[in-house]
Amino acid sequence: MAVSTEWYTRLFGAPPVLDEDEESGAFHHAVFALGGGTMFGLHTHTGSNPDTAFDERNIGLDHVAFTCTTKELDFWKSRLDELGIAHGGIRTAAYGSGLSFRDPDNIALEFFAPPG
Repeated sequence: MAVSTEWYTRLFGAPPVLDEDEESGAFHHAVFALGGGTMFGLHTHTGSNPDTAFDERNIGLDHVAFTCTTKELDFWKSRLDELGIAHGGIRTAAYGSGLSFRDPDNIALEFFAPPG
C-alpha cells in the first residue's frame, strides 16, 4: 500500500487527502481528491494476500480511466515520461483517444479523451 500511495502521490502531484486505518481496523485507505468532485481511493484489507498480482482477466475490475481533454492527453504523456512510467503512447480510435499505463500493482489505467 505504501508503494502505491507514493506512486499515485507522484502521478497526481499531491498527497492523499485521507491516509489512515478505518475505525474498525478492517482496512487501510488512502484517498486522493482529483478535482471536479472526483475521489480516487486505494484500500488494503486486513488478511488480504499482498502477493497476489492484479489480473484484469479475472472477474471484477478491468481498468480505471480518467477523463480528460485531447490537449490534456499530451500533458499526461509528458508527465508519465517525466516520472519514468511506461505507457503505450496516445492511441486514437473513433470512440476517442487514450493513453494506457499500469500502476505498481499492475492495475491497468488510462487517461481518456472522448471525441470532439
